[in-house]
Amino acid sequence: MSAPQNSKVIQPLSPQDVEQLEKLRNHRRDHRQVLDANKPDVLQHVPIDGLVKITFGQKVADKVTSVIGSWRFIIFQSTAICIWIVGNSVVTDGAWDPYPFILLNLLLSFQAAYTAPAIMMSQNRQSELDRHHAQNDYEINVKAELEIELLHEKIDILKEQELLQLSETVKQLSSQIEQLTTQLSKQT
Repeated sequence: MSAPQNSKVIQPLSPQDVEQLEKLRNHRRDHRQVLDANKPDVLQHVPIDGLVKITFGQKVADKVTSVIGSWRFIIFQSTAICIWIVGNSVVTDGAWDPYPFILLNLLLSFQAAYTAPAIMMSQNRQSELDRHHAQNDYEINVKAELEIELLHEKIDILKEQELLQLSETVKQLSSQIEQLTTQLSKQT
C-alpha cells in the first residue's frame, strides 16, 4: 500500500531557517528578561541591541506634547487669551497691550516657536518606537511561521510512520490470512 497521491511533501527547514529560529528564540528570551528586570519608566520597547532609555530631552518633549495636546491646555489658553483681549479692551487708557495686541501676538509666536520642535521631537521618537514595534512583530511572525513549519513537518513524519505501520500490519494480516487459507484448503 502506498502513500496517498495528493499528500504534499514538506521540505525540512534549511539550516538558515533553523539558525534564524534559534536567534529569534534567544531574542524573545532576552526580551522577557529585560522587561521583567525593568520598571515602566523605562521605554516599553526592547530592540535587538538592548534596552533603549529615554533621555532627559525626550522626557521634556513628551511632557510638553502631552500638556499642549490636551483639552485642558486649549481651554486654559483660550481663557487666558480672552481675558487678555477683554482686559486690554476694557481698560483703554492704561492697557498694557492696546488693540492690535502686538505683545499677545509676540507671546503666541514665542510659544509656537518652542512647542513645535518639542512636538516634532516627540513625534519622531514615537515613529522610531513604531518602527521598532513593527520589526518585533515581523520577527515574531517569522518565528511563528518557522515553528508552524516544524509542527507540520513533525505531523507529516508521524503520519508517514503511522501509514508505514498500517501497511506493515496489513501485509502481516494478509500473509496470516493466506496461511490460514492454505491450511484450510489442505484440511479439506
